[in-house]
Amino acid sequence: MVTVTEMIDVQGILRGRTTFGLDEVRELQEAVTHDQHKDVTQGIRELLEEIEQGDTSLQKSLAAGIGAYMVGLHADAVNCLQQIKDNGLASYYLANAQVALGQFDEAIKSFDRAIEGGYDAVQSTLLKAGAVRAVGRIEEAEELLRSVAREGATRAEYSYQYGCIYSDRGDTYGAIEYFERAVDIDPHHARALFSLAGINSLHGNDQESIRLYERALSRPPLYLGALLNLGLLYEDSENYRAAAYCFRKVLEVYPNHERAALYLRDIDASHDMYFDEDNLKTQRRLNQDLMTPVTDFELSVRSRNCLQKMGVRNLGDLTELSETDLLGGKNFGETSLVEIREMMESKGLRLGQSAPRDKPRDYAIRNDDLSPQEQALLNRPVADLNLSVRARKCMSRLGINTLAELTSRTPDELLESKNFGVTSLNEVRRKLTDIGIKLRND
Repeated sequence: MVTVTEMIDVQGILRGRTTFGLDEVRELQEAVTHDQHKDVTQGIRELLEEIEQGDTSLQKSLAAGIGAYMVGLHADAVNCLQQIKDNGLASYYLANAQVALGQFDEAIKSFDRAIEGGYDAVQSTLLKAGAVRAVGRIEEAEELLRSVAREGATRAEYSYQYGCIYSDRGDTYGAIEYFERAVDIDPHHARALFSLAGINSLHGNDQESIRLYERALSRPPLYLGALLNLGLLYEDSENYRAAAYCFRKVLEVYPNHERAALYLRDIDASHDMYFDEDNLKTQRRLNQDLMTPVTDFELSVRSRNCLQKMGVRNLGDLTELSETDLLGGKNFGETSLVEIREMMESKGLRLGQSAPRDKPRDYAIRNDDLSPQEQALLNRPVADLNLSVRARKCMSRLGINTLAELTSRTPDELLESKNFGVTSLNEVRRKLTDIGIKLRND
């Protein structure tokens, strides 16, 4: 049993033995787990250089390839391991590295070769089912799971793969049940923890999501997505030091990773900014008030319907409209105006305080002017865009639930949201362009 204080002889594992097998894999995992990630990465990089120079012994290629997979150097792992023939261990880790790179068709063949080479047939079949599912053959994936149910049902991977199938079929609760079962069997099953963390993040349970991501990253291999998502969650909770650690960890493995570099620059820049704490608090309170949905207030049916037809969602929208603008709305009379005015005053706001002086705000989205097809498109939930964690959380923070609500915002309005930067804006623009719509004023 290795304790935290014991140092593992990484070089001895990588170079000092005549073979590299399951015992060496376990020891290498222990080294990565017990804070010797840098030692392992350095040792792997040295081996990779020697292999590139022509030293391609089986022991060295196995050690370099499997080690590269563990520390997240997936492309290097594939390059090393695909040179090794008729070796079940090499084929198994090659398949895992190919899955990490999204090379699912190649991974399916590699899992087959792992089984032929004598590697754990049940585990290989379970992971092969995951690769088959990833290319859209869900029924075939389920059939593979059934084929090993007798031996595999007690394994965490079996429950995890079933959870993925339920998730793909849109049964979130069924997926959660299987993911939790996988974690019950193996408390460190990284992908089940990753999936549960993602579901919790989606539902706004940030602290639980952080806890699960941390557990997912407590054992190798390194999951890039988990590190990035965890960094963003830390940043959202204003734990900037921990967020920076996550992004730096990504850059250690992928020095040219653009998003990690951008996120890290954002954090570094924020430390150089001067903040007037009082003004900052005041501004935050004002922003919160402006984002308050009008549906939070007990308005009459007529007022509520009129505001809905005018595309008014929150108090911020009303600050951009004058009393004349409101009275110009169909069925909007003095009684409704008094009601709206009192609602604004209850928050210290007034109609038109942010209205442009030269012309009234141009509301681009008016459902009455749209075809049924256009209305159906704009009524789709913004979740259909499959945005990144950061962009998705900004949508939630802004109270944006549908594409109509999103496309009624200007780029500048989105950029004013906390942690919503140019990267997120470009992501939103790209997703909207894919379905033929765009932001207001874009």
